[in-house]
Amino acid sequence: MPRQPQMSSTEAQQLMNEWSDDLEVMEAFVLEKRKFVRLPEEELGHFFTEDCYVFLCRYWMPLEMANNDDGKHVEDDFQCIVYFWQGRDAGNMGWLTFTFSMQKKFKTLFGEKLEVVRTHQQQENLKFMAHFKKKFVIHQGKRNQLKVQSSNRVEFFHLRSNGSALCTRLIQVEPDASLLNSAFCYILNVPFTNDDKTGIVYVWIGSKSDPEEAHLIEEIAREMFKNPWISFQVLNEGEEPDNFFWVALGGKKSYDTDDDYMCYTRLFRCSNEKGYFMISEKCSDFCQDDLADDDIMILDNGEQVFLWLGAHCSEVEIKLAYKSAQVYIQHLRVTQPEKPRKLFLTAKGKESRRFTKCFHGWSSYKKSLL
Repeated sequence: MPRQPQMSSTEAQQLMNEWSDDLEVMEAFVLEKRKFVRLPEEELGHFFTEDCYVFLCRYWMPLEMANNDDGKHVEDDFQCIVYFWQGRDAGNMGWLTFTFSMQKKFKTLFGEKLEVVRTHQQQENLKFMAHFKKKFVIHQGKRNQLKVQSSNRVEFFHLRSNGSALCTRLIQVEPDASLLNSAFCYILNVPFTNDDKTGIVYVWIGSKSDPEEAHLIEEIAREMFKNPWISFQVLNEGEEPDNFFWVALGGKKSYDTDDDYMCYTRLFRCSNEKGYFMISEKCSDFCQDDLADDDIMILDNGEQVFLWLGAHCSEVEIKLAYKSAQVYIQHLRVTQPEKPRKLFLTAKGKESRRFTKCFHGWSSYKKSLL
């Protein structure tokens, strides 16, 4: 099968409008000290990797027509969806707390009209993402720690959309110049060393980036950093100052200008969990946590095809996945002769930059926490 085509910006905007129009109310809560408290309105759309959130969404449902003595009458109906969002570094205690407290209350209030959707970081469904209108920001750490520790910490954020504008996320990554790529836009917050909370916020616009994303990231940056003592600079690729910008990113002036892989990247899972060997493609909005420990993954970036070995995969899976990758490459020699692929083997924790750049917000693997 060919690669899934990118959703057009028109279609993405139409879906965003439809789902947002149906949303009557959204109430947000965050886990604090084993209790869910209401999330301040100004923090809506900001998530932290070590936190858990609950969103109660009430949707207007299509009108039901019923007959009575006077003819037809119209009744409004509604549905409630509770989205439970869990950061990749958060433990499962938040989910247990929600299950035994809030979920019971919601069930009493809404009964059969209630649906609970548990979602993990970067695995959110499109309907949930649509409510944030592309302003979906994921910070590292805990939100309460940020207020205490942020004074002298360099912050680096990467904006990217995978397969659709609905999947646009701004994710905090490690301050490293090698993560810059001409296809994307970034925010770099460089605080000065004093305690006056002064500093410079750079918005870096890649030369091959989408103009809509360039406008969006500037808008998000101005909303995130409202301190009047902070200097704000929008930089087009190649306009970087020698002092604070490169020093904050490790001192090395280097970044990636190749963005072809974004047009070819595909991720497949090879598994025999159903009693037979099967390969299934992940959606274009895949993330690092889609790499299954018990299986083999095949990643195609347009130049290399990687066979990724999970820590607990079996020898049978390895042999069958290896043969499948060879067949896949042979097929591409016919369908894409201008883009010959080479086969590489990689294991969990040993991935090269050519592999990790295909994943938005790549970091260390999450630990299993309770």
